[in-house]
Amino acid sequence: MSARQVLERFPAGAPRGSWPAEEFAAARRVEGLNVEVRMDMDSDAFLVITNGGEES
Repeated sequence: MSARQVLERFPAGAPRGSWPAEEFAAARRVEGLNVEVRMDMDSDAFLVITNGGEES
C-alpha cells in the first residue's frame, strides 16, 4: 500500500468556468502520474493527490 501525497491545493472559489485543479491533474496524468482531485471541505479547497505510483 502506497502513501498518498498532496501535489497541489486550489481554492474552491475559482472563476466560473475555470477548473484549475482538474487542469493541473490532467497535466500530471499526461506525465504518467496516477492522480485524482478531492474536495477538502474543512479548508474549502480542491486537492490534487497521488497514490505515489505511476499508472500502468
